[in-house]
Amino acid sequence: MARPRKPMLSRERIVAAAGVLVDAEGLEAVSTRRLAAQLGVSGPSLYNHFRTKDAILEAVADAVSSQVDLSMFDEGDARDWRTALHDWAVSYRAALADHPRLVPVLARGPGRRPAGLRVADAVFGAMVRAGWPPAQATRIGALMRYFITGSALSSFAQGFVDDAAAYDPREYPHLGQAHLLAEHRQRVDEGAFETGLRALIDGLALEYERQRGGAP
Repeated sequence: MARPRKPMLSRERIVAAAGVLVDAEGLEAVSTRRLAAQLGVSGPSLYNHFRTKDAILEAVADAVSSQVDLSMFDEGDARDWRTALHDWAVSYRAALADHPRLVPVLARGPGRRPAGLRVADAVFGAMVRAGWPPAQATRIGALMRYFITGSALSSFAQGFVDDAAAYDPREYPHLGQAHLLAEHRQRVDEGAFETGLRALIDGLALEYERQRGGAP
């Protein structure tokens, strides 16, 4: 009997394997040698698809960007710009939260990544259509990226140890419940993101009305 053939090497297989490795061990764990071993191929064969490790990581980042919902920015979508911005931000953060170790790559901006550029184009276009001046639309895209990627870089709740003894009430009289934060990480972190997001969009709405001379 003929031996079963190995799956053909492709960009998609390389990106998938690199993504699993980043999620499990971080960016530094990725190397062409290790990926080749995991894929059962020779190291040089990866260079037929990617010239460098950085190019592989850029492709992994773009795969994550492609998971972000952009439907709220379609011209036929009924959501106003405030709701669209909110819903997109929630989707964007969810994609990043699933791959927190990749956030430093995504935080650098879209570069030449197609999916990343589609995200930037959709946000900018929707803000301009809503009546924002192009310069302000650019700033909105920037501040949203700062806020979303910053929130996904780390967990506020996990920054507190779950040992009550660490919070001596004589030294930290207001941290009596801090040891419980890590236990409620998701609720704390998602609640903080939602609070900040709504405050940010409310502030933008005030600026929008000011620029339009008080129009609703």
